[in-house]
Amino acid sequence: MNHAADKDSTSKSGVTQGQGATGSTSQPPVNSGSASNTAANRAQSNYAGIASLLAPLWAIWVILLFIATMLLVFPFFLAFSYFRPDPRKTRSFAAMARVWMGVFLPLAGTPLTVRGREKFAPGQTYIVVCNHNALLDVPISYPGIPGGNKTIAKIEMARIPLFGMIYKTGSVLVDRKNENSRRESFVKMKEALDMGLHMCIYPEGTRNKTPDPLKSFHDGAFRLALNTGKPILPAVIFNTRKVMPAGKSLYFRPSRLYMEFLDPITPQPDDTVETLKQRTFKIMWEKYTAGPRGHR
Repeated sequence: MNHAADKDSTSKSGVTQGQGATGSTSQPPVNSGSASNTAANRAQSNYAGIASLLAPLWAIWVILLFIATMLLVFPFFLAFSYFRPDPRKTRSFAAMARVWMGVFLPLAGTPLTVRGREKFAPGQTYIVVCNHNALLDVPISYPGIPGGNKTIAKIEMARIPLFGMIYKTGSVLVDRKNENSRRESFVKMKEALDMGLHMCIYPEGTRNKTPDPLKSFHDGAFRLALNTGKPILPAVIFNTRKVMPAGKSLYFRPSRLYMEFLDPITPQPDDTVETLKQRTFKIMWEKYTAGPRGHR
């Protein structure tokens, strides 16, 4: 912002403030900070425009990359996972998924940093609850969780050839429109925990397409915690909304991704579904708003 010229000795000799000795009006000083900010904003705007133009092409690359890497993984999946009984089946696949996503995510332009794995105590199984902004959340959370784990997942995706076999292995399937399916999925989640597998649940239910950090939570994860006594372990995923924004069907914008596990929440004797849900919601909301550790 421009500042008025300071008064000096020239004003005493009849020279108007802001004029030179010749009486002509002087040029206002250039604000270098403002100019730099304008240039930076222009560069950022140009970058965003180019990124938006390239995002559909990059999305096609990511789809082809996913298919190619899946086909490479598939024979190993059949040989070492698919025909085994659980929990060995799921644990073998989880180990493969970490290698698979360790290749896929960087090549897709979305390298993943995971923090807080030390929150998982050896021998303890957890109900991991994650925020949900994009389809990319599942390929992040599944290999990001240490050890064998299953994700509650919609049944429709299991019908995709080849991929459906992989999808079913890492999931407890549910048809949300079917009451019997929802009851059966609750029993299967308890069985997974009893086998020593973690359960990953997205308590928002569907992707968050609102401008808020989180949507309101459903009860399922918290009923499961009270029913089994297993602790809730909150996890917050960052930047998938930037990579795959809501409402854009063929769009993928590279960005570094972060997943951070927070302190476990053990159900207390006086807890209800509502108190446990609200406590978890508050912790995750505050963490998402603060941003990933070390990158605020």
